[in-house]
Amino acid sequence: MTPVRSLARAMLSGIFVIQGYRNLRNPHRLAETAKPVTDKVAPLLRKAHPNFPTDTESLIRLNAATQVGAGLMLATGRFSRPAALVLAGTLVPVTIAGHPFWKNDDPIAKNNNQIHTLKNLGLLGGLLLAAVDTGGKPGMRWRTGHRIGHSRRSVQRAVRTARREARIAVRSAATARRLPG
Repeated sequence: MTPVRSLARAMLSGIFVIQGYRNLRNPHRLAETAKPVTDKVAPLLRKAHPNFPTDTESLIRLNAATQVGAGLMLATGRFSRPAALVLAGTLVPVTIAGHPFWKNDDPIAKNNNQIHTLKNLGLLGGLLLAAVDTGGKPGMRWRTGHRIGHSRRSVQRAVRTARREARIAVRSAATARRLPG
């Protein structure tokens, strides 16, 4: 991994690790803000798995722990592409719950929430770039296509060789039939 990629991933993941740690230790400070979103998500979670925690503080802690873990993976370069996708997924509910500028009547609060929403959209863009970054190596699509092309050429060579050997065998058999004895 190049130094620029390493530095960029560490910088991108920093906010997730720090905020995730803070939210993990102190989820009740966000509970009131997150409650409208968690109330809408809770029935879906209960439907998916009845034993899944659906109270607001548990969901905040779960999101925070996910951000810390995925942020550390992104920063260290271990499973960085899936980690970036996971962080992108955790960013959506945080933005919707934490910065609903469309609900603000106060112009100062609305402007502040719009700025934070745009910041989160920028982070989301960076995470999406990190999710598709192959580190300068060929991607899975290219490697698969290259492997298929290589296999196709190998099969074509094998077919040509088999045909050539079959023609030689036919000629040898014809020559053998013409010989006396």
